[in-house]
Amino acid sequence: MTQLLIVYHSRTGGSLQMAQAAADAAGQECETVLKSAQDTGPDDLLAADGYIFCAPENLAAISGVMKDFFDRCYYPVLGELNGRPYAQMICAGSDGQNAARQTARIATGWRLREVQEPLILCTHAQTPEAILAPKSLTEAELAPCRDLGAAIGAGLSLGVF
Repeated sequence: MTQLLIVYHSRTGGSLQMAQAAADAAGQECETVLKSAQDTGPDDLLAADGYIFCAPENLAAISGVMKDFFDRCYYPVLGELNGRPYAQMICAGSDGQNAARQTARIATGWRLREVQEPLILCTHAQTPEAILAPKSLTEAELAPCRDLGAAIGAGLSLGVF
């Protein structure tokens, strides 16, 4: 059975909600493992057949905890993940593009294959209070996350990827 690994970091809850929505939908299609970035290691990456990386945008970059995950795991799995599919989701206060570019560059180094354009959900949080406030995403905002999870899960289970 194929396995999808969803690695996430969330400080205010937005990215967790996105990752959970994707995991719920993907779980209908294939074995799905949802793990926080701080609890994910090289063995988790090696055990999976595909990936979704989900992180908040912090200061126009991926969150530090997500970057730490990539830093800890990058070299131990280098050359071992070639060709595996991945997608990414970003919970952003503004545009999220730089965070998406950072993840894509890391995935390129791992020789992963992007199978979906980055999904960026913009909360428009622009004040310190709004940025730090707990997020509560709507069903409409989470629907694309479910669609992405279902598509990646189905693609893995059908051998499309």
